[in-house]
Amino acid sequence: MLQADHDAAAQPSDAAILAASVGDPHAFTALFERHFARIHGWLHRRVGAPLAEDLAAETFTRAFDQRERFDGAYADARPWLFGIAARLVHDHHRAELRRLRALARVECWEAVGDDVAAGAVARADAAAAGPAVAAALAALRDEERDVLLLVAWAGLEYDEVARATGVPIGTVRSRLHRARRRLRATLELPEETA
Repeated sequence: MLQADHDAAAQPSDAAILAASVGDPHAFTALFERHFARIHGWLHRRVGAPLAEDLAAETFTRAFDQRERFDGAYADARPWLFGIAARLVHDHHRAELRRLRALARVECWEAVGDDVAAGAVARADAAAAGPAVAAALAALRDEERDVLLLVAWAGLEYDEVARATGVPIGTVRSRLHRARRRLRATLELPEETA
C-alpha cells in the first residue's frame, strides 16, 4: 500500500470527527480543514468571491451548531455540508430579490450601496462560461439549478445530491434531466452537448 493510501485509511471519518466534536469542540477543526476549500470553491462559483467567504464561514458555523444532529450512519459529511451551503445560497438570493424588487419600486438606483452592485458584478464574473450560460442558469427553477450545480460544480454523486437536498434520488435524476434539457434548449445546443 502506498503511503498516501495508508495515510488516508488512517484518517477518521467525518462522522467520527463530528461525534468527537460533541465532547471536544476543537475536534471540529479537522472537518473544517478537510472540506472548507471545496465548500468555498462551490460557493465562489455560485455567488462570487466577496460573498463566498462569508457563506462558507456560515456553513461551518451552522454545521458546528448542528453537529449533534448529523446522521452518523454516513461516513462522509460533504453532502450534509453542501446542503447547508445550498440553503444559505437560497436565503441570500431570496433576500437579494426582495431588495432589488424594493429598489425597482422606489426607482432610486443612485441610493443603491456598493454592496448590491458589487454582488451583481461578482456573480457575473463567476459565470465563467459567459453571459449566455449565466442567463440560462438563472432561468432554471431553483431546485433544478441546485441539482445541476451540485453535480457539475461540487462534483457530488446522485445519492449525495439526494442527501444534500433532502429529496429522493429519482427526483434528483428527473430534476437534473430537466435542467440539462432546458439548458440545451435555451443555449440551442445539440442533445449530447450539455
